[in-house]
Amino acid sequence: MAVPLPEPAATPPASSLRILISNDDGVFADGIQALAAAAAARGHRVTVVCPDQERSATGHGLTLQTPLRAERADELFAPGVIAWACSGNPSDCVKLALFRLLDEPPDLVLSGINHGPNLGTDVLYSGTVAAAMEGTIEGYPALAVSSADFQWRHFEPAAALALRIAESMHAAGWPEGLLLNLNVPPLPAEAIGPLRWCRTAVRRYVDQFDKRVDPRGRTYYWLAGEVANDLEARVSGPDSWPIDVAWIDAGGASLTPLQPELFWRGAAASLPAAESLTG
Repeated sequence: MAVPLPEPAATPPASSLRILISNDDGVFADGIQALAAAAAARGHRVTVVCPDQERSATGHGLTLQTPLRAERADELFAPGVIAWACSGNPSDCVKLALFRLLDEPPDLVLSGINHGPNLGTDVLYSGTVAAAMEGTIEGYPALAVSSADFQWRHFEPAAALALRIAESMHAAGWPEGLLLNLNVPPLPAEAIGPLRWCRTAVRRYVDQFDKRVDPRGRTYYWLAGEVANDLEARVSGPDSWPIDVAWIDAGGASLTPLQPELFWRGAAASLPAAESLTG
């Protein structure tokens, strides 16, 4: 099912939104700078609070044992963007922004643009998705956006698409508890296929730990997994929706609705009585 969106507007939207932007690639990443610049150019009031260095694949981790530090980094962003570089993880950044750094609550939380895909079960590890999910948990409309290739560095099409989606959804009334996960293929804007609602693939990694020895003779291991997509696995969502991995491979943009709840969707009748498990 195609996602209906308005045609790209030549002028900024009528209403200016307060937008909080974070990521997991860090304050120096091209993706977040492009997203913030595009939002500011459309007349939105943009505040960036993101990690001071790359913290990819940190999931929804919070910093509990050390203090958080945040420093202004406006000079790294487009004029008018207020920016903070935080010593914590993506979830820390959004929490700190919402409860300490922002003068007003945001209308919208955006995360990205991630340098690489967040498809299928990647969302369980992704700091990009976790930052947006933190916004969802706190009751704010939130969207995570990723460029589905680690080497692609032309983020303007993804930024424009993310903002069109966010503005349209906000104007229509964002459903409570909904997180949107957008993946954009590494293509020029005119070559990107239709935007579709998609289901999440089962995306496993064949974990390969490379065993090495440091100069002092001590063993260490370097994780370098290879992805293995199972496009035949049964997944949640309407059967008419394509699988996100397959749709990205076809050149289209993938939009997946997510939520914080992790409750199992299997049949309760298939579980044994709890009392029987204790012997």
